[in-house]
Amino acid sequence: MGNTSFSIWLTGITLLSLSGLLNAQDYFVAKTGDDGNPGTRSKPFQTISMAAERAQPGSIITVHEGIYRERIDPPRGGISDDNRIIYQSASGEKVVIKGSEVIRGWSKLAGDVWMVTLPNSFFGDYNPYKELIHGDWFDDFGRKHHTGAVYLDGMEMFEVPGIAQVLNPEPYGETDLQKQSTYTWYCEADESQTYIYANFQGADPNKQLVEINVRKACFYPERTGVNYITVKGFHMSHAATQWAPPTAEQVGLIGTNWSKGWIIENNTISHSRCAGITLGKDRASGQNTWSEDPSVDGATHYNKLIDKVIREPYNWSKETIGSHIVRNNTIFNCEQAGICGSMGCAFSTITGNHIHNIWIKRQFRGAEIAGIKFHGAIDAVIEGNRIHNSLKGIWLDWMTQGTRVTRNLVYDIASEDLFVEVNHGPFLVDNNLFLSNCVGILDGSSGGAYIHNIVKGKIIIVQQERSTPWMRSHSTSVYGHAITRNADNRYYNNVFFSVNEKTNQASWNPWWIGRGTYGLGVYDGYYPMYVDGNVYFDEALPFPGEENSLHLPAHNPGLRIEERGNHVYLHLQMPDQFAGLRVPNIRSELLGRVNTSDAVYEKADGTPFVIDIDYFDQPRDPYTSPGPFNRQINGQVELKVW
Repeated sequence: MGNTSFSIWLTGITLLSLSGLLNAQDYFVAKTGDDGNPGTRSKPFQTISMAAERAQPGSIITVHEGIYRERIDPPRGGISDDNRIIYQSASGEKVVIKGSEVIRGWSKLAGDVWMVTLPNSFFGDYNPYKELIHGDWFDDFGRKHHTGAVYLDGMEMFEVPGIAQVLNPEPYGETDLQKQSTYTWYCEADESQTYIYANFQGADPNKQLVEINVRKACFYPERTGVNYITVKGFHMSHAATQWAPPTAEQVGLIGTNWSKGWIIENNTISHSRCAGITLGKDRASGQNTWSEDPSVDGATHYNKLIDKVIREPYNWSKETIGSHIVRNNTIFNCEQAGICGSMGCAFSTITGNHIHNIWIKRQFRGAEIAGIKFHGAIDAVIEGNRIHNSLKGIWLDWMTQGTRVTRNLVYDIASEDLFVEVNHGPFLVDNNLFLSNCVGILDGSSGGAYIHNIVKGKIIIVQQERSTPWMRSHSTSVYGHAITRNADNRYYNNVFFSVNEKTNQASWNPWWIGRGTYGLGVYDGYYPMYVDGNVYFDEALPFPGEENSLHLPAHNPGLRIEERGNHVYLHLQMPDQFAGLRVPNIRSELLGRVNTSDAVYEKADGTPFVIDIDYFDQPRDPYTSPGPFNRQINGQVELKVW
């Protein structure tokens, strides 16, 4: 191509890009609007979906107060980070997007039990009362579960396996929601009709607000590659989501569907049947492949899937997938995960989210339940999140490489605050508060660096014989496969506590009792390990041979969490010896290279780092205190940690 031809070609591309910018128009939506309007401020649309159909890269869609019962399926996104499509609530106005519909016309069956009959055409092409929750690594506890749900005045009722449990409900023993679990429902469907039976415990469903799930998501593109979208300031709830394992399309109440560059911020997300936010895999590359072919194990299926998606047409790479920002959202009442993602979470930043009440009904279970559950979180940052009242806190599974987990508050977890599974590193875990009365760290990986954390619960090593990939640094390119051997870790400047197991009431699944140790004694015999500057209280055991450490077995600091409204306080009592131990800031050079991936600890841009900021985002002194706080702590203290 000659220079003249190249110039003409480049000019054509530029003009095409500019034409998109020039055609971009801002749109407005209001309940008083009409979809026949032009969508202007004075003549708004009535539905967000109509604005989505019209929006072009550069458009801003502003939605005014009200309840919008629709699923937004954006047909297109932006073309760059600076030229995106933005969906936002109007300033100071409450905008609610619901995947449910209000249901009237209930007929009393007997006592407190009512029924309603709906034509299947009411649900369109997705009937949540025919669709069963299923998928790889899903445990249904031996009964059927539908993606639908029934809500009475905003309270989610409990699905039961038969009409007998609606007529004569009993509290469900596995949940803490004993009274709520007696509000029960059951459904049946034939070729033309859907029948729902519900025990409203004395309430009249024709006078009070009764809603049922009818849509599989609230904000989710049906096709992949819908990039550079911002969604901010909405209240979204009531989605009939399907189980979202790493080997299937991961449909969330809101999700990105194998795209790039989304920003999901300042939203309230609740009552998803399974997952709240998904940053995950597409459907075309494989759908529950292990369930379809159980002749080989799940790890083999996932390895095959990874080999597949790095090639066309799926193109898993930094240029095409991931790089999302999920920040400052409140996420609760989801029965699988607050945020999950299989590979689509790579290069993403998850910050400032409040995630709680995950898996609180406990009617089913599976290997994907956590506040945050990621596969393939390459060069991801998980920072400043508050996670509590969940089965697991943060669960990083497969290909956690170049990832940083920092300044998170995790407590009131039933199983593990942090689970790192079959990763080869390097990954960094620093300045976190792991404060649950369960397992602080479940280590199924190697190559982790744990620096300046508080760990209240045990550390347990779990050995797994699965060969999993490691990548070329800062990329999705697979460099090799290996079995993790649970060593080659770095533990610097942490503070370890212990829990009186006899009085512990937090663990729903107490399989860990009698396993592991408080502190680093569990790593005795593992080699290589790099350990220095740690503090051990009460029953926490030091790493053998650690020289620069503090071991105070006679002191129990009485560590506890207190919630006051929206704030969280940490109480503890520290002895004089703690204030006397000073440790240096940790730098990339000290951490060296991890063995399996032969990679160094560094930032995502390839530059070295120094851990010179504490939990409160305050600069550390050159010689600082062990644990997450730069300040010297002595005596009885109360710290506001959220």
